[in-house]
Amino acid sequence: MTTPNPTTSPLLASLSTAERLQMRQSAAAIQRRWKGQFNVETIERFLIESLDILLPRAQVTTWIPVLVERLTNDRLHALMRLESDRTDPNPSVLFLCVHNAGRSQMAAGWMRHLAGDRVDVFSGGSEPAESLNQAAVAAMGEKGIDISRELPQPWADEVVRAADVIVTMGCGDACPFYPGKRYVDWELDDPAGRPVEEVRPIRDEIERRVRVLLGEIGVEPTVAG
Repeated sequence: MTTPNPTTSPLLASLSTAERLQMRQSAAAIQRRWKGQFNVETIERFLIESLDILLPRAQVTTWIPVLVERLTNDRLHALMRLESDRTDPNPSVLFLCVHNAGRSQMAAGWMRHLAGDRVDVFSGGSEPAESLNQAAVAAMGEKGIDISRELPQPWADEVVRAADVIVTMGCGDACPFYPGKRYVDWELDDPAGRPVEEVRPIRDEIERRVRVLLGEIGVEPTVAG
């Protein structure tokens, strides 16, 4: 099996030797996941583009290999949806906010928890934060939903185009607009800087709205409200 070589991006010069090795390992993992669906050239191109998207805006480079792998997988998943000839793919929902650290991550966590693999779930931010809002992580953990391994990331063109429903949460004019897409705007308090006691009502309101949205797209929640 030929492994994609992401080392052709000039931006790699700013990464450490260990981070470059992680990039090669990520490339191999992506190749294994998408074997038989995308060729090596496509995977390499998406890897390099994802690195070019992420690195200039990264506050720290520690998570870059992980972020690149996740963003590349999301973009390839979206591309597969766009190029599929299936007439009955899973509905897909994209949650967007500013930092992709609180509201959109909680919404994505609820959607995955309540819909399982029956909905393709994506999230992103216009100005991704360095890390998740820990109060949001704690509040979701109280409901048995672990979002602690998620990382804030920007959205990508393929992901926006592949989404059936785009839910925006406070990103305003920075949110991407594509004619013909279904947009839903959720006015929610921003959990940034709030203690977990104040995040719980936001979490619960997001759950309520996710349940309503699931009903609108014809998916029965796996957990009763």
